[in-house]
Amino acid sequence: MLKGPVSVLPVSDSLAAQPDSLQITALPGLPLIQPGDDLVPIILEGVSRAGLALQDGDALVITSKIVSKSEGRIVDLNTVEVSAAAQALAVETRKDPRIVELVLRESAMVSRQAPGVLVTQHRLGFVSANAGIDQSNLKGNDEWALLLPIDPDATARQIQAAVKDKTGTAVGIVISDSHGRPFRMGNVGVAIGVAGIPALLDLRGRDDLFGRPLHISMQGYADLVASAAHLLSGEANEGRPVVHLRGLNFPLVDGRASDLVRPVEQDLYR
Repeated sequence: MLKGPVSVLPVSDSLAAQPDSLQITALPGLPLIQPGDDLVPIILEGVSRAGLALQDGDALVITSKIVSKSEGRIVDLNTVEVSAAAQALAVETRKDPRIVELVLRESAMVSRQAPGVLVTQHRLGFVSANAGIDQSNLKGNDEWALLLPIDPDATARQIQAAVKDKTGTAVGIVISDSHGRPFRMGNVGVAIGVAGIPALLDLRGRDDLFGRPLHISMQGYADLVASAAHLLSGEANEGRPVVHLRGLNFPLVDGRASDLVRPVEQDLYR
């Protein structure tokens, strides 16, 4: 993946203080998304049903699943031609060779493999299990798979611009996914697409409680926002793919989820 300069919000431009409280609302009544659906009017109708009116500085966290569905990233596994490399890796990992083939197509490299495990560096740069390919909540059978969006950062920017055009408000957009962590159990929400909200906040130079300046602290801000929303959106049958947050008090900057990918030269584990 080509990666430009990382956009890190410097301390001089960042927040004076963390918010004291947050209002987090899962938008009700959203329909099942179909390929070709325009997400923006669907989201705005959900905002209205929730009794909200968007304000500058609000944030919307949108699950990658509905973005992928709207983009038609659904694959019929019966149409997948399996390569020799995928077949061999499927034997080693004991996975469906068609899924393994899709994982390889979506990945820059394989990071780890073992029976029941296939971890790769996704073409978007981050490391995740099965290249983020999912089969849950999809057409009700096991013969379909959903790939991650083509360019979540670009999609987040498009959604942000469309919301601004229709409502006049500047909101932050996070496209979220659920990722596991190599040294901790359980999934958490992470940002794979960002617009109008910082991806990273550089806290270096701020004082701690005793006046000592921070030297190392960098906050994965968009990941924190995604995880907060993930508490409501869930991963099973909740049916809450869009979450509204108010009170974050973030500066309106054009962060990118790609800013959150640790450069290879700094990666001691991969």
